Amino acid sequence: MQKTVIRANSPWWRIPFREIWEYRDLLMLWVRRDLTAVYRQTIIGPLWFVIQPLLTTIVFTVIFGAVAKISTDGIPHFIFYMSGTIFWNYFQGVLNHGATSLVSNTNILTKVYFPRLIMPLSGVFIQFAHLALNSVVFLGIYFWFLYHGTAMEPNRWVFFLPVLILQTGLLGLGFGLWVSAATIKYRDLRFALPFLVQLWMYGTPIVYPAKLVVKPLLKWALWLNPMTAVVEFSRYALTSRGSPELWGLGLSWGVTLLVLVSGLFLFNKVQRTFVDTI
Repeated sequence: MQKTVIRANSPWWRIPFREIWEYRDLLMLWVRRDLTAVYRQTIIGPLWFVIQPLLTTIVFTVIFGAVAKISTDGIPHFIFYMSGTIFWNYFQGVLNHGATSLVSNTNILTKVYFPRLIMPLSGVFIQFAHLALNSVVFLGIYFWFLYHGTAMEPNRWVFFLPVLILQTGLLGLGFGLWVSAATIKYRDLRFALPFLVQLWMYGTPIVYPAKLVVKPLLKWALWLNPMTAVVEFSRYALTSRGSPELWGLGLSWGVTLLVLVSGLFLFNKVQRTFVDTI
């Protein structure tokens, strides 16, 4: 019996973008499959992804708004917390999807060849569908507050929101690629990741405004977190409240691109031989 051995024919630093484009139909099928699998055998289907941020926002409003009385820069508590929550959920969803992409699909990966980057990349589109659902609900609540004369208004930065959404997806993808590549060898990361992401959330100004952090060292650490700029600028775009830092936005994009590019190279290097170590 003749055997065919598939070997890598290009160096690890050469990302197969052309090959991914040729397999775009598979990417869309993967996205459709995962979306339908999530909603299968559920009573309310996609509404689960709407209920989660709503309940989270209610809990934040009660605990951090009513009890702890943390300032929200004059923004209604519900708008303040939910605007940060939906962006964070998108980032977290893309990260988690990418982090488990190789380990969760070993049965397929050991039998069929296709560009491995398709799996973590599909998470960007899958989670974007959830973000779109959450955004519809958020905008409904947002316009309700505007209609009742709440002292907030959108500004020209609102046209920058798609760029922030893109950045969030790329950032989640970059970190997901890093964790996915590391998980092949260090399986402990699967257990540590939820805990680390939860800590990361509280290091992002979702339940407090960034201006409350005034110590220089802590302020630099806060804005070095790329999700800080995403949350702060999205709030400012919708409410004209807050104190977003332009230098922080530039720093955020620098970190995002660094994480994404390095994650692509690391993932591309590991995926070439991961079948031997899985």
